[in-house]
Amino acid sequence: MEMELYNKIDFWFENNKDRLIQDIIRLLRIESISDPAELVGPFGKGCHDAMDEMLKIGEEHGFYTENHEYNVGTIGNKKKDFKNTIGFWNHLDVVPVGNNWYYSPFEPVLKEDFLIGRGAQDNKGPAIGMLYVMKCIRELEIPMKHELCLFVGCDEERGMKDIEYYKSHYPTPKLSMIADSGFPVCYGEKGIVEGCMISNAKVSGKIYDLYGGSASNMIPDFAVAVLERTADLERELKTMGTNLEVSLEASRIILKAQGTSKHSAFPEGSNNAIHELCHTLSQFSCLDPEDLHLLRSVSNMSKEYYGENFDIAYRDEVSGPTTCAATILSLEKGRIVLTLNIRYAITADTDKLFSCLMIHAQKAGFSWKKDRNSKPNYFPRQHPAVDLLTNTYNELTGEKKEAFVMGGGTYARKLPNAFAYGIGGMEEDTIDKIIKNKLFQPGHGGAHEPDEGLNLRLFLKAMKIYTMSIIAMNECEL
Repeated sequence: MEMELYNKIDFWFENNKDRLIQDIIRLLRIESISDPAELVGPFGKGCHDAMDEMLKIGEEHGFYTENHEYNVGTIGNKKKDFKNTIGFWNHLDVVPVGNNWYYSPFEPVLKEDFLIGRGAQDNKGPAIGMLYVMKCIRELEIPMKHELCLFVGCDEERGMKDIEYYKSHYPTPKLSMIADSGFPVCYGEKGIVEGCMISNAKVSGKIYDLYGGSASNMIPDFAVAVLERTADLERELKTMGTNLEVSLEASRIILKAQGTSKHSAFPEGSNNAIHELCHTLSQFSCLDPEDLHLLRSVSNMSKEYYGENFDIAYRDEVSGPTTCAATILSLEKGRIVLTLNIRYAITADTDKLFSCLMIHAQKAGFSWKKDRNSKPNYFPRQHPAVDLLTNTYNELTGEKKEAFVMGGGTYARKLPNAFAYGIGGMEEDTIDKIIKNKLFQPGHGGAHEPDEGLNLRLFLKAMKIYTMSIIAMNECEL
């Protein structure tokens, strides 16, 4: 009977594939980077337009939609019993574009079963996918024990103010599932700290500007220094040689470092452009000694990803290691500002973590300023939904994956009774890998990377698994 049901679902998605892809493309064309400084809506015109388009798509598919002041939209039934509702949560905002795109980020292209554009994976593709999951269940007339409702927000990447607003004004579902992780169930998420190391001293007049990175949750793929053009600096550049890109102007020398961008929660394999820049600059003896001290400090703070240089390295069996990435560099009123994005293990001592950061800052001639601390999320591992959904995924794929905890942050950390489930992390076959190597350069194609691409073959498979999983939730009390 399960195989017969899966075949019906498979047939339905194959028949609706083309329209599904076109609906994703409609969203990908909108440059929805959350920006509260813009005057349109709480998060800017792009997010405003993306919400309008998403709700319009929902209405076209026969659902009732509500716009909660452009913070969160809902797509489902007109009358809702939130005490018996499974909520699906996705976000319509995207991270900044960054650099080194081969394809245009907001002019999506379809190439060899990959849909390329900013937000294709994270998280516009899955948002449309969950809409189609609900539509599939409705059109196949599959009886459901629980109500289903799709929620879409506009500020996930920047701080989740959308969810905080929604929770303070509206009811939340009995159980929430977030399609913004890997399969199977992600029942816990590390805590997230964002803050800045700010130099106590100002740089000398020989450093005109320093900047790099574009978002706190992205490993920076570029960093730039603008320096006074002097004969000594030109001489050292020629003598030492450098991997930096060098531009000579009448009174300035511009040095640019290239890195590889990745999500800051999963920094392994990336190359931090801030470290590349400051490590090189700190070797120029012609710069002022005070400037060299500050540059060496930044180089030291940005050279590894596990907090060892801050004495905050820690791991536990549940969530793995704490990660600490330097993600944004700027010069503000003459002082160096370095943004840190820290994903701390669930059992980490945050008081000790903040104390170590302050001590390190003082020793380096900096001050530590905490901007936010988003506490870890932990959904009870023993809840029956965890094993039910994990087993459903493994049975349908033939894999033997286990429920897990991750460093990425989703809406689950802001919602009661919530966890993440899919749609990523599925096994690629040989053809997938060949196509990826042909379409994408190293460090391209992933979420938060240049040329972000959605593997449509795996995406459709994931939607079928998700549909079967939601039907299996009929066996589970919320």
